[in-house]
Amino acid sequence: MSDLSYAVNLARRLIRCPSVTPAEGGALDLLQAECEALGFVCTRLPFGDGEARIDNLYAEMGSGHPHIAFAGHTDVVPIGNAEDWSSQPFGGEVKHGKLFGRGAADMKGGIACFIAAVKAHLDAGHAIGRISLVITGDEEGDAINGTVKMVDWMQENHIVPDMCLVGEPTNPTVLGEVIKNGRRGSVSGHLVVTGTQGHVAYPHLANNPMPALMDMLAPVNSTELDGGTPYFDPSTAQIVGIETPNSAGNVIPQTVEAKFNIRFNTEHSADSLIGWLEEHFARIAKNRTVEFAVKWKSNAAPFVTQPGDFTDMLQAAITSVTGRTASLSTSGGTSDARFLCKLGPVAEFGLVGQTMHKVDEHVAVDDIDQLTLIYGDLLARIKSEA
Repeated sequence: MSDLSYAVNLARRLIRCPSVTPAEGGALDLLQAECEALGFVCTRLPFGDGEARIDNLYAEMGSGHPHIAFAGHTDVVPIGNAEDWSSQPFGGEVKHGKLFGRGAADMKGGIACFIAAVKAHLDAGHAIGRISLVITGDEEGDAINGTVKMVDWMQENHIVPDMCLVGEPTNPTVLGEVIKNGRRGSVSGHLVVTGTQGHVAYPHLANNPMPALMDMLAPVNSTELDGGTPYFDPSTAQIVGIETPNSAGNVIPQTVEAKFNIRFNTEHSADSLIGWLEEHFARIAKNRTVEFAVKWKSNAAPFVTQPGDFTDMLQAAITSVTGRTASLSTSGGTSDARFLCKLGPVAEFGLVGQTMHKVDEHVAVDDIDQLTLIYGDLLARIKSEA
């Protein structure tokens, strides 16, 4: 479609790359070609072996300060049942003013907007300063061989941006609502409690582990763990599953297990939460004369970027294009910003995320063009502050 902008057409081309984690699908090859045509120096950074191998892309142009890095991911979640889609999941079809396809919102559309903003800046003859792209193929997966290792590589090579913009779809309903300037941490637990199996009619000959499990789970049963902070809502804990291998209705089970997750703010750390809960579990186990084992997983610590020059310039760019005043928020799940914050101030702003990970994922074509203008306005403001 010749009347579509460079940003929209680039987003369509990226969507047509079937880059379901961990497959590269041609998306990074496409981005590298576009970036090199603009003058970026590109470095491919594969990490991991075998099926765990992930390809990543670092691209840079210009020199000096300020240095802004744009971060994103070309990998996408699976499409589900293709028959449920009204268009080809990897077709990049435009209809009724919307671009459809897996990754349109999360987040190939955002990447296309930033590349288009850089291109427009160069085409207008403006000085570009120093710009880099940190693009991974592992954000939707285990995040082991993607941004976390790219950040390590950047630090080892003394590449330290002054600010980092992550193009995740941060807006709930309309473009210009929300900037994410922080994220909560996450810790998950898998708790197994072991008692003594027996007949339900003779409970004195058994030791049901279920009451002990209920007592152990009390602190993580849909509760708030604190009163929040100026930048974060209260930390929350949720039970996400309870199971027992027992299928008989007249048998007290020997074991029962539960899974739970805590999303926590800067009032806590993963270690402090784990220590607190393990002490609680041990006390209940002793009182109930049961045994327990727990496995922990934490891949995100909380962080916050204090409001300042970077967030001010981003808010001003958004207002200039949309007329809206974007609020700062730390809500939602985790993102690769949890790794990038080690390099310096990080903010997230992208397209509307209403349909991300859904069947018929889509974004408005007008939003793609407006986001390109916002990113371009931000680049101009950053350069003017140099």
